[in-house]
Amino acid sequence: MNFEIQRPSKNQQIHLPVLEEKKVELFIKREDLIHPFVSGNKFRKLKYNLHAAKANQKETLLTFGGAFSNHIVATAIAAQLNGFKSIGVIRGDELGYDLIKTLASNATLREAHENGMIFEFISRESYRNKSEEAFLNQLKETFGDFYLIPEGGTNNLAIKGCEEILTKEDSKFDYICCSIGTGGTISGLINAAAAHQKVIGFPALKGAFLEGEIQKFTTKKNWQLATSYHFGGYAKYNQDLVRFINQFTKENQVLLDPIYTGKMLFGILDLIAKNHFPINSKIVAIHTGGLQGIEGVNEKLKKKNQELIHI
Repeated sequence: MNFEIQRPSKNQQIHLPVLEEKKVELFIKREDLIHPFVSGNKFRKLKYNLHAAKANQKETLLTFGGAFSNHIVATAIAAQLNGFKSIGVIRGDELGYDLIKTLASNATLREAHENGMIFEFISRESYRNKSEEAFLNQLKETFGDFYLIPEGGTNNLAIKGCEEILTKEDSKFDYICCSIGTGGTISGLINAAAAHQKVIGFPALKGAFLEGEIQKFTTKKNWQLATSYHFGGYAKYNQDLVRFINQFTKENQVLLDPIYTGKMLFGILDLIAKNHFPINSKIVAIHTGGLQGIEGVNEKLKKKNQELIHI
């Protein structure tokens, strides 16, 4: 996979009765089509970090994530495609007690493992120290030299990559919407947005800390957060969201994930129904990928005998 070239994404218009009723146009920027695993904001965030790793003659990438992290599997695959070794420091030391069992039940970690990633499973308590210099020095003693990519991939180079999501053609939109995990993607969009555009972020997790995280990477004021659509917090979902995703896929042939993009589209359409957007508004929603995580979600839904997400 060539990380050197520009990869503009097509905008797919969505047609739904509520959009006609409210006289609002909605498009989805299909960043998910960049690659099955290194898709959307994962590609954008990794692009310039891989450039920096090569420029600094690093042979190994090390990063952090949870057991179902899209970032973990994307980093593993991007590393292999570009000649790097990879190490994933995973939250939850219990996952390392029986690796074979863990890989059998976790499609995300299994995919990362099959692409050469070495895992270091640590306790949740230790994981909180992931940014501490002493902890990082311990990792260097264990694994040797590496290029560090933060949890979720967000750093200044990631922001630079995410600024490339928008193109000149996107200047026609009044609103740019995206889901939020660590705040990197929306920061890049805020920086790249035109003066007449407003960026709306849909956090996938609870907490008021995201505003501060975003303000680390941008000084612009052209954005706001819609904080009512997290469905209980990170990796939380319910049957209402699952049914929404299945109906949306059936009507528009666009698959959404229940952690990020499903919550965002649910929120956008709810805001449209509630007249949040003026008549004749043009909205583009960024599809950030992450679809490989659906398999793990469906395994959990199956155990509860609940409706599955149709892939």
